[in-house]
Amino acid sequence: MHPLEHLRRYRLWLCLSLGLGASAYGQPVSELLPGADGLALKVWVFHPPQQASDAQRPVVVALHGCGGIYATVGSRKGQLSARHQGMTDLLLAQGFSVVWPDSLTPRQETSLCEQRMASRQVRQSHRRSDVHTTLAWLGQQAWTDQQRVALLGWSHGGSAVLASSDSTQQPPPSSVKPDIALAFYPGCADALRRAYQPTWPVHMLLGALDDWTPAAPCVALGQKASMSFKVYPDSHHGFDNPVGQVQHLPRVPNGQHPGMGVHAGRNPVTGPQAWQDVLDLLKKRWPDPVAH
Repeated sequence: MHPLEHLRRYRLWLCLSLGLGASAYGQPVSELLPGADGLALKVWVFHPPQQASDAQRPVVVALHGCGGIYATVGSRKGQLSARHQGMTDLLLAQGFSVVWPDSLTPRQETSLCEQRMASRQVRQSHRRSDVHTTLAWLGQQAWTDQQRVALLGWSHGGSAVLASSDSTQQPPPSSVKPDIALAFYPGCADALRRAYQPTWPVHMLLGALDDWTPAAPCVALGQKASMSFKVYPDSHHGFDNPVGQVQHLPRVPNGQHPGMGVHAGRNPVTGPQAWQDVLDLLKKRWPDPVAH
């Protein structure tokens, strides 16, 4: 990577951490998609400004974690969180469109993080349905390069990457199938217990110190299912968040040590590395230049 590009990405992280990270790419467009369960799925669509409106371009479908898409406190309240906006801006700068399905708000939820797994009303079957609803809609858009569509998910959204790519689950017919999927710190225990095999290439980005969705089951899953993965040292759950610091979250009931809470927060070294790894993996998969 050119040193100036390296500096630019670290500067983005600094701006976001100081609360200065307003998007340079304008406002997204919202769409309501008819979901398989009769629910209208809301998606936010971001387009790169340097592309003609009907020009085909790669698309990244981004999947939020248990806390949803939006920031809940501070100056960004009600907007995409700093992590979501920062990654969106990086992808837009590469000429990709980015689509964010909102799996919580239409189901009258704002966060699942402090709910026990057994009591959650939004399950991975819903997330999988939302992914396939979004993919079917993308197949109808003139600007979708149907050969270059990726999934990118965090935590609960990383688990949604696994759920939607599970070859044992028959997906609905669609002209669009992801060419690659990237999952930040997914929960892998359920997939490990099943005969999970990915339908398309999946790469996992894992934190070595993660006590919420620990890396070990994902490493075992990757080895069992021939999936690629990278474990980032000295990194907790949410290590790629460009704002905040590592915190103990005592009210989260699900984790490696039930009843003892979990830790989550950024690592200012491995977080930017992981973001760069995402871009490198996409560029390796899609070598033709798309940014002009």
